[in-house]
Amino acid sequence: MALLRKINQVLLFLLIVTLCGILYKKVHRETALRNETDDDSEPPEEMEEEIPVVICAAAGRMGAAMAAINSIYSNTDANILFYVVGLRNTLSRIRKWIEHSKLREINFKIVEFNPVVLKGKIRPDSSRPELLQPLNFVRFYLPLLIHQHEKVIYLDDDVIVQGDIQELYDTTLALGHAAAFSDDCDLPSAQDMNRFVGLQNTYMGYLDYRKKAIKDLGISPSTCSFNPGVIVANMTEWKHQRITKQLEKWMQKNVEENLYSSSLGGGVATSPMLIVFHGKYSAINPLWHIRHLGQINSYQKYTATQRRKLKIFVSLLKICDTTACPQNIANR
Repeated sequence: MALLRKINQVLLFLLIVTLCGILYKKVHRETALRNETDDDSEPPEEMEEEIPVVICAAAGRMGAAMAAINSIYSNTDANILFYVVGLRNTLSRIRKWIEHSKLREINFKIVEFNPVVLKGKIRPDSSRPELLQPLNFVRFYLPLLIHQHEKVIYLDDDVIVQGDIQELYDTTLALGHAAAFSDDCDLPSAQDMNRFVGLQNTYMGYLDYRKKAIKDLGISPSTCSFNPGVIVANMTEWKHQRITKQLEKWMQKNVEENLYSSSLGGGVATSPMLIVFHGKYSAINPLWHIRHLGQINSYQKYTATQRRKLKIFVSLLKICDTTACPQNIANR
């Protein structure tokens, strides 16, 4: 009996060892196959960064806006999301312009701008009434219109982009800066242009230095201005610094005190930005914003060498500065 019991114990032990061996081989084989599969599989592709571009499409300038959008789309492989901003009565027209052309391939959102936010903030006596159009102030309210992006490009509708918008988007904003602009005085032809545009490249062309509120700012009238027709904006800093509220404050002060010499610079929208961002903005390469090329035959002022350089290196040419912009774009 004792011998039989020992034999049974040995057989049971061998059975247990055999089962353990089988389980080990099975688990090891599955692990090896899983590792081999993991090694052969391609790593997941990183999501391509989306570049948000804000551009307005006013009723009388729809063709200009579409030409600008097309020029951006045609010159980049980047993942662009266009925010096309309009007033309520133009939204359906904007959609038709896009969906009934080759622009139907673009990634876009149509955003309504409510001009009620401007009530009581705009003087009605500007010498250039086209600058009083509500969409001219969309740039003041970027964080209220665009919610899901940290960095945003804003462009006026009177531009044609000839290079990769990715390069503009890659503009570095210094710590604490809510926006980047191109200085007017950095233009290759700034001295030549002064004869034609007077003081439009300095603060004197936009602010009325006879007014106490302007004098108290302590900004030299000869300070170089920047043009907010091309903006690279940091939405987090914009909201943190309450930029929109600051701009509205200076709009309201202009209503009360007539602070801006709009007869020269047409600075209805530019002037508040010059004040709020003075000394607190980063630089955009000036060749990304060539002004006045559509005025007074100024393009002929460049030498042949400079024209070639512009054609090769200048990615964005501002070709018009009046409501005739759609005709100018169509002819180019």
